[in-house]
Amino acid sequence: MDSIFTLLHVVMTIINFSSTNGTVCSLQGEPVYPQLFKDGDVIVGGIFPFHRSWEITDMSYIVKPSTMNCMRTFQFSQSLIFAIEEINNSSSLLPGVTLGYRLYDTCSSTAMGVRMAMALVNGNENSTLDEPCTKPAQVQAIIGETQSSVSMAIAKSVGPFSIPLISHYSTCECLSDKKKYPSFLRTVPSDYYQSRALAEMVKQFGWTWVGAIRRDDDYGNSGMAGFTEAAEQLGVCLEYSLPFFRTYSQEKVLRIIQQIKSSTSRVIVAFVTYWDLEILLNVFYEHNITGYQWVGTESWISDSTVARLDKHKILQGAIGLAIPKTTVTGLKDFILDINPLQSAGSDIFTEFWETLFNCKYTVQNDSKDTTVCTGQEKLSETNNAFTDLSLMPIFINVYKAVYAVAHTLHNLLGCTQTCPTKKQPDPLTVNGEEVYFDKNGDPVAKYEIINWQAIENDIEFVNVGLYDSSFPVKIKLQIGLKKVPVSVCSESCPPGTRKAVQKGKPICCFDCISCAEGEISNMTDSIKCEQCYQDYWSNTHRNECVKKEIEFLSYEETMGILLTAVSIIGTFLTIIIAIIFFRYKNTPIVKANNSELSFLLLFSLALCFLCSLTFIGRPSEWSCVLRHTAFGITFVLCISCVLGKTIVVLMAFRATLPGSNVMKWFGPLQQRLSVVAFTLIQVLICILWLTTSPPFPFKNIKHYKEKIILECQLGSAVGFWAVLGYIGFLALLCFVLAFLARKLPDNFNEAKFITFSMLIFCAVWITFIPAYVSSPGKFTVAVEIFAILASSFGLLFCIFLPKCYIIIVKPENNTKKQIMGKENSGTVELLQQAEEHFVEGAFKENTVIFLVKNASSKDASQLSTIVIISLRV
Repeated sequence: MDSIFTLLHVVMTIINFSSTNGTVCSLQGEPVYPQLFKDGDVIVGGIFPFHRSWEITDMSYIVKPSTMNCMRTFQFSQSLIFAIEEINNSSSLLPGVTLGYRLYDTCSSTAMGVRMAMALVNGNENSTLDEPCTKPAQVQAIIGETQSSVSMAIAKSVGPFSIPLISHYSTCECLSDKKKYPSFLRTVPSDYYQSRALAEMVKQFGWTWVGAIRRDDDYGNSGMAGFTEAAEQLGVCLEYSLPFFRTYSQEKVLRIIQQIKSSTSRVIVAFVTYWDLEILLNVFYEHNITGYQWVGTESWISDSTVARLDKHKILQGAIGLAIPKTTVTGLKDFILDINPLQSAGSDIFTEFWETLFNCKYTVQNDSKDTTVCTGQEKLSETNNAFTDLSLMPIFINVYKAVYAVAHTLHNLLGCTQTCPTKKQPDPLTVNGEEVYFDKNGDPVAKYEIINWQAIENDIEFVNVGLYDSSFPVKIKLQIGLKKVPVSVCSESCPPGTRKAVQKGKPICCFDCISCAEGEISNMTDSIKCEQCYQDYWSNTHRNECVKKEIEFLSYEETMGILLTAVSIIGTFLTIIIAIIFFRYKNTPIVKANNSELSFLLLFSLALCFLCSLTFIGRPSEWSCVLRHTAFGITFVLCISCVLGKTIVVLMAFRATLPGSNVMKWFGPLQQRLSVVAFTLIQVLICILWLTTSPPFPFKNIKHYKEKIILECQLGSAVGFWAVLGYIGFLALLCFVLAFLARKLPDNFNEAKFITFSMLIFCAVWITFIPAYVSSPGKFTVAVEIFAILASSFGLLFCIFLPKCYIIIVKPENNTKKQIMGKENSGTVELLQQAEEHFVEGAFKENTVIFLVKNASSKDASQLSTIVIISLRV
């Protein structure tokens, strides 16, 4: 309200100054008279398109323009007159001041609009260039015009005089520019808001691929530019934006039709007026263009005249923005209460009446078919554009404009001194509704969302939503309509995919690309895929990050169960063999195999079988440390025992000469010490490994992207390979020594059994190295367990199984005679004689020498060997 307050204050100042010091000049030429007028103390001007023209007239200002003769929008003037009559009858608003009016017809012409505005400003009298002007400005404010282009021209003309032009229907965003149009105000929202509201509505319905038709003037071009900008920001693409004007040639219209028919979008946004639709609907019907979803502006979406024109249901289902419906008491009855007899002498009333009832007051003699107007025709019996009050919200905008002028004049006339311009004026209340103008002269934008719905062969305008620019952003647009057609260039990309714009096409045309492994998109039409966090992975549909599968060799899975079972079986077999050996420890075959080292070897083999269990289960700090150190120490203990047995056998069978005392260098004490020494070296290696860089549990996410491998990181690879290398060194040494003793007597072939066991052991661990390096995940652990179990079983079976076979199955072979063979029967007799005088374990070194001295050289050699093997060993 501050804008109109300032403007009218300036106008009042000009009036006072003009009445004493000067005048405002009028246009030259014939006088222009108003179609409707009424005198008053203060005059309000009105410019409305009572008629319209379908052809462009050359306004050269040299030749007098031709007459225009089309009727339209007479209700606007009725709204203005009703508001003025209501104000004049009010005792509280402008008391003692009468408002008058001067209403002119622009006939929808820009040139005529400017001419009528100048007539309102300057008056209608004739004048010459030499004659000074004597009259002040005729009006203090102008209400109108309907079309934005005409309002722009008028606003530029009256702007220098600071005369307010208040439009009820000109919505072009460009008119908000106060530098170009300082005196323009309006009671209808700017297309700045309508364009964005339409874009938001289109987006909310999911129409991302639309076409557009715009009126080829300031209203259509500016409105569509705003819509395009807002649509692009919301991700809505225009397949085409076609200009149209009612004076276009048929060739231009056909090009528009062809482009629409060849398009793929199913939604048309129409920034046009109902006059344009009169032509477009006929053209669309001629070319059978149907089935489109129309989106309309406030200029036609709620106009019943357009619905009646749509006889072929081309616009059926249309949706758009409309000025909210309000009610002004008495306005409807006033508009419809037209009596030409009360307006005698008014040509516009006569013309209106004749057009309304299709009759003539003056009938020519030769006009036989012409109906004579009586003046008593009843408007209630007609059904035409005038009785259609679907544009009542626009009529009320005229009503609001008049009241805005009246309230401002009331404030100005109430000032006893100079009135300062209000910075924060109170809103004007008109019929219970607050009305005010912002800094651009615009009101708050409020729209109803109207949907055309067919009901019993008729069209009903159904309110399905609301748009209010004063609301918060998230609730500005509220729509209750859910079932809508589809219009997209490309179908929406589901979750799990991302949009990839097609080359050379708008952003609404795209392909849906599945997210890569480890990436997801959990919303429709995602433009990129998000990377899952380190411990997460994308699911099959790529729409959710799920916890990565954690892999380790567990006791619950089949492989873990099998390896555990084999380990336990190996342990039990070892214990059973130990029991058998203990049960038959006094038999020759047990004695001949060095029972002390045999029991220690069985103990270490049991530990080897059990240490494989530390490799199964979820890795932890203690299990990672234990599994490698236990494995390294137990296997060294095992190989040390085998190595000791090998050395004993080798030395015993090499001591064949009489008087040989080679065994005194590797007796029971030395054997025990060698086992301890060999094992202690491995213990030291393990201690050094654990001290510098011990094994630790580790999440391996590099080998498999979709799962986490829980494994024991070696810490120091040097430590691990040192432990493994030391075991290999001892095994190789044992193998070489056993190989050297492979040609012992057939019935006592201990060296061959050790050779076979070491051959299996070395083969297993040589094969283990490439398998361990190349096996993924839990299979690495399984390979290591397999190597432990295989080598342990190799030692157990090759060394102890043949002896158990003799003890259990062939006990008759468990004698010294069978052990020594037939060729050594004499030696056996000597041994039996020796055992008659000496109990087991009572042999001393001199006893062996005594036996050797009382025997032949051959027998002594054999006897000494037997005694050493069976008793000393």
